[in-house]
Amino acid sequence: MDPIEKAPLQRKLEITNWVVLGLLILGSTILQSFHFSLGVLLGGLISIVNFYWLHQNLRNTFQRLMDGSKSSILLKYCVRLAVTAVILYLIIAYRIADVLGLLLGLSIVVINMVFTVIMTFHKKNFEEVS
Repeated sequence: MDPIEKAPLQRKLEITNWVVLGLLILGSTILQSFHFSLGVLLGGLISIVNFYWLHQNLRNTFQRLMDGSKSSILLKYCVRLAVTAVILYLIIAYRIADVLGLLLGLSIVVINMVFTVIMTFHKKNFEEVS
């Protein structure tokens, strides 16, 4: 099985996820309470780990596409969802972190993707005008 190298966009998204998380933690530490910042950190870590985990599952699935193991895909998805749900439940139930900070942290991958799409379109339009 040949290892598939990550696409440049995938690497860019992964790096930018960490940059966005760092900026949000820095901003929340300055402007908000420790509980809020902890929520941003935990939510961001959950979001980024889920992003890596999903990438890995999809990569393995497409490498073994000839096996026809659709139930394996669904099982891995359900396990990932269940693990995430349990972690989120524990964080919220035991009030480990602020819920709004947690939601902001969980949005890091989405924020990054929207930012990347905007920057890509802006760059494309700028190149067409030049």
